[in-house]
Amino acid sequence: MERTYIAQTLHQVGKSVKIFGRIQTLRDHGKVWFIDIADETAVVQAVSRQKFTVNPQDILEIEGVVKKRPENLVNKDIKTGEIEIEVKSLRIISKSQTSPIPLEGDGRDIDEDLRLKYRYLDLRRPRLKNNLKLRHKMLIFMRQFLVSRGFIEIETPILTKATPEGARDFVVPSRLQPGKFYALPQSPQQYKQLLMVADFEKYFQIARCFRDEDPRSDRAYGEFSQLDIEMAYVTQEDILTITEQLFKEITEKVFKKKVYKFPFPRITHDEAIRKYGADKFDLRTEKSPDVLAFAFVVDFPLFEKTEEQAISPSHHPFTAPKEEDIELLAKNPMKVRSYQHDLVCNGLEVGGGSIRISDPNIQRKIFKILGHKDKEIEEKFGHLLTAFKYGVPPHGGIAPGIERLLMVATGEENTREVTAFPVSGSGQTSVMDAPSEIDEEVLKEYKLKKL
Repeated sequence: MERTYIAQTLHQVGKSVKIFGRIQTLRDHGKVWFIDIADETAVVQAVSRQKFTVNPQDILEIEGVVKKRPENLVNKDIKTGEIEIEVKSLRIISKSQTSPIPLEGDGRDIDEDLRLKYRYLDLRRPRLKNNLKLRHKMLIFMRQFLVSRGFIEIETPILTKATPEGARDFVVPSRLQPGKFYALPQSPQQYKQLLMVADFEKYFQIARCFRDEDPRSDRAYGEFSQLDIEMAYVTQEDILTITEQLFKEITEKVFKKKVYKFPFPRITHDEAIRKYGADKFDLRTEKSPDVLAFAFVVDFPLFEKTEEQAISPSHHPFTAPKEEDIELLAKNPMKVRSYQHDLVCNGLEVGGGSIRISDPNIQRKIFKILGHKDKEIEEKFGHLLTAFKYGVPPHGGIAPGIERLLMVATGEENTREVTAFPVSGSGQTSVMDAPSEIDEEVLKEYKLKKL
């Protein structure tokens, strides 16, 4: 007999079926034994007059007959509540020890380090399963939306070169070139610009990004995903228009929620600071969880002052200055406005992008304003500036964060709740006990020594 998925049993009344799944609950009513068993499609009640030595979380194979429940015993809380399965035979496939963490409830009251240590158990929770299924549906929708509009998905390297993107790099030693290191990409920024030089006019990828920066509730430590989009021969308004259409449709068709205002409001950086005191804000007058209030923030300053540097890029050093402000680069660079644009939603920044610099002379000037010497510019950015000598179209893009967007859509308070195997706040990888020590022999291969 072939397997029947539990959701299919609704249409199999009176027929014999074979189902597989994990025990959710057991109820002993004396002469009758009730087993709630679940697979990826649904949960169903199995009824046996024989008692078996089984426990919650055991994995079973059950053969039985699908019966319609009496009207007064229908369970309206589950998809298969109108039927039950009368057990004819039961086989234990895999026994489960008692779980070290409670699997009932939403898990929020359990110590997070313990949840992440046993993440494969924690992920059995309906809340987390639903979050990951929503992530899956969103990514499929993003791909279909962009492909239908002529975009091409292209993967860019993970082993790359250290470049200043605003955070510390994760580095990887090279065995073939001892003493040299790769860097994991903070974003595919330069690769997507090189793809524009290569005449791929509409690029995207679901990009994995790596940043060694302190974690926050809306920013994971180590790695995260973003929808990376880049287009040639576009204006800033072209980028904002396709972005707002994508996120309007995702909100309504995937998240099943409402958009607060459409088209999304465009608010200048100065106006945002004056009105909201920050460049990320919540437009909603009432904090309804079924409404997503998107807005674009534009006209950012090109540079900003930080604790570490007197002058630093507000976005990144490849962001184009506004044409009318280019003369100020030599006179008063802190007054220069840029073509940066951020997408905010319900008080969080969920994406950012810009029109990029496509003039190599302006790009060199920006690098020098940021304090880079000629030699350093050639070492770090020579490949990009060389590529620009062969004709580069005007281009720009945006990179919405996958986890932040899902965090807003689900009402979760942490990006770790929408990630399968996140890194803890202390930098520990779920389940795998990483980072960990490396064997001395491996270190020798890479010409490295322990401190």
